[in-house]
Amino acid sequence: MIKTILTAKDTSLRLSPVEHLVLEADSQAPRITLDRKTTYQAIIGFGGAFTESACYNLYRVNAEVRERAIRLYFDPEEGIGYNLGRVSIHGCDFSLSSYTYIEEGDAALKTFDIARDRTYVIPVVKQAEKIAGYPIMLLGSPWTPPAFMKDNNSPLHGGHLLEKYADAWARYYVRFVQEYRKSGLMVKWISVQNEPQAVQRWDSCIYSGEEERDFVKDHLGPVLSASDVSDVGIMVWDHNRDVMVEHVAPILNDPSAAKYVWGTAFHWYVSEAFENVGKTHDLWPDKHLMFTEGCVENFHMHRYTWESGERYAKNIIGDLSNWCEGWMDWNLWLDNLGGPNHVNNVCDAPIILDIFPEKIIQESSYYYIGHFSKFIKPGAVRIKSANDHKNLSAIAFENPDGTIVLVVMNATKEDERYNFAEGGIHRTMLSPARSITTVLVTK
Repeated sequence: MIKTILTAKDTSLRLSPVEHLVLEADSQAPRITLDRKTTYQAIIGFGGAFTESACYNLYRVNAEVRERAIRLYFDPEEGIGYNLGRVSIHGCDFSLSSYTYIEEGDAALKTFDIARDRTYVIPVVKQAEKIAGYPIMLLGSPWTPPAFMKDNNSPLHGGHLLEKYADAWARYYVRFVQEYRKSGLMVKWISVQNEPQAVQRWDSCIYSGEEERDFVKDHLGPVLSASDVSDVGIMVWDHNRDVMVEHVAPILNDPSAAKYVWGTAFHWYVSEAFENVGKTHDLWPDKHLMFTEGCVENFHMHRYTWESGERYAKNIIGDLSNWCEGWMDWNLWLDNLGGPNHVNNVCDAPIILDIFPEKIIQESSYYYIGHFSKFIKPGAVRIKSANDHKNLSAIAFENPDGTIVLVVMNATKEDERYNFAEGGIHRTMLSPARSITTVLVTK
């Protein structure tokens, strides 16, 4: 049996079940042929970032709107079934201000306290878990060590970790994981540093590949392995695709460092060099790949556009076609000004909260992501999809229950036909202009 779900521009169709996409047979249409015997990576899931700003926005609206906004992401039926989340290890640009978990100068971590995260972030994650009915697997990422641990004595403008504080900084990650787990949350991974090649006017810190290698090999890896949270996976890089291979090479080519590394995290800014994701897999096939941040920047220029959804789908298809196992968006909820952001780095999000009328705005990106996250279940395996159609993008998976999930995007201004073939099933299908379709095949 075939079921089709459609989102299309200039219509009211948004993740809508439809029946008009199966056409009379047309042998001349290009083919999309699936082969479930040829398999690739298993999928861990989809999600977004519980930044302090995102979670704070939920407390600027009433409880009913707050629950609805969380349900739209995390409810597997009413929402789009997210099961992953990212949190910052203390402050980032999408915190209400820069902050750390310790008092300045406390290398012994005697003042370590995550109390600030208990105000907005932790309660929202817990409410998301209650709505989802399962634990949210979290990635914790730091934007900077505390100022005194850096050579520029500032949380901002890059700078480098001072070697004399490397062990203290490693113990900081462990304390973060321990305290979040004591709060009942599942921190599954940590990354070494958010965007280690970006000197920002906000919280940032610079590592070369060799510096990240040495920190993992000599400090973070051993300290984490000796702790009671040694099951946490370490991700390296956590930056853009363009130079990911060059950066991770000294880390993953060093057995003493690589043994501590779960995998490579990456973002979408600067380039769509999806081939670098695949190359990273080919060079180090025993390591995992996770997309951990992407958003549409410059909110005032790009808000509420259809192109945002198409950009998300292009990137999801490009990454998952190159062995990526999980895909996390950036801020889950932003306000109608693209923030708050304490350095005015305003961005778009798939769900915007128009604060004063207490209104939820679901962007095109929300629906486009949902065509993947709602239907591709954790444990699904990517299967071979041979696509002969030059105007359509496509990717396919087999869920643990045997359901085939095919996602097809048409970013052109014309309706397109294609012949869909899987096993003994052959159908001529329609892909409407400026649309995305999820095709479900069940036995």
